[in-house]
Amino acid sequence: MVARHSFDQGLDDLHLNLIEMGSMVEESIDNTILALKNQDVELARKIFRNDDIIDDFEKRIEKKCINLIARQQPLAKDLRTISTALKIITDMERIADHSADIAEITIRLSGQKFIKPLIDIPKMAELAKLMVNKSIDAYVKQDIQLAEEVCASDDEVDDLFNKIIIELIDLMKNDPMCIEQGIEFMFIAKYLERMADHATNIGEWVVFNVTGEHERLARLFHKESGMDKHAEDSDDPAGTIL
Repeated sequence: MVARHSFDQGLDDLHLNLIEMGSMVEESIDNTILALKNQDVELARKIFRNDDIIDDFEKRIEKKCINLIARQQPLAKDLRTISTALKIITDMERIADHSADIAEITIRLSGQKFIKPLIDIPKMAELAKLMVNKSIDAYVKQDIQLAEEVCASDDEVDDLFNKIIIELIDLMKNDPMCIEQGIEFMFIAKYLERMADHATNIGEWVVFNVTGEHERLARLFHKESGMDKHAEDSDDPAGTIL
């Protein structure tokens, strides 16, 4: 009984650490877009420093997970929960890396007049941040519906990404002077799209943690997209303004 209480306390601490890391990642997304919009080089440099802090935090959580496995020898659901946490912190660390990537571009673009006002890029960032928030919340609450909402939101981010890319291509076709900056903004849009993908990964791991199934979301979204039963059973995995 004492051992179980100790294990439960360890899981509670792990959840709190994940929430804290999630908050740090959300802040990095906020600061990244704020630095870009305001062309704030100092804030962009701060994002680099904070990325190192998030990296260290990931290592601490990873060590805590390994200790829980080694000392408590959890089975079945408990082991799945800890394994899921290890996957989640990897995705969150990569989201923070992409914030740092955008901060690097912000520094390169400092002092330049942007080729277009930033509208859809901040929208993408806000959606990505919300997806991270919901995905961590879904993990802590073991909420499948919330995790599925996160995964569904990825389509909205993809739509914004496509709008941005199409408009940037048009701008660069019409004005070769826009090419250098246009490419930079394409990278920014891609980094934001990847952030949303990592948040989706977290949602998928939450569903796996609760159900033990990797394929639940694939079946759900195949059904919603109108794919027939034959396609669902197939081995084929495929089956603006800035």
